[in-house]
Amino acid sequence: MFDVPADRRYAESHEWALETDGTVRVGISDFAQDELGDIVFVELPDVGQAFAAGDAFGLVESIKAVSDLYTPVEGEVVATNDALLDAPELLNEDPYGDGWLVELGTDASLDGLLSPEAYREQIE
Repeated sequence: MFDVPADRRYAESHEWALETDGTVRVGISDFAQDELGDIVFVELPDVGQAFAAGDAFGLVESIKAVSDLYTPVEGEVVATNDALLDAPELLNEDPYGDGWLVELGTDASLDGLLSPEAYREQIE
């Protein structure tokens, strides 16, 4: 059984979104990090880049595959988790905490994303 915190919303592409102080923090789900296996490299966008919902904004490389990362909502990157550049394994160890990817400045609503219950049904 994978961890699916109730305080955030989920994209069908396995990214999560959490509203925090006027921004939306984005990461990948416990299910996604488990499917990828040991993560060895993460590429993140530059602060100031803007993306539409569903755009690829970076990539994650594991021992199994290379996968694009997609923005769950539109917005401008206001922060990146630079700790991942030296320690990409944080995505495996703490995908909902220290393994966050980017923070987006946005007015977009998270209502169009999957609820925790709907995401749990998708991955089961």
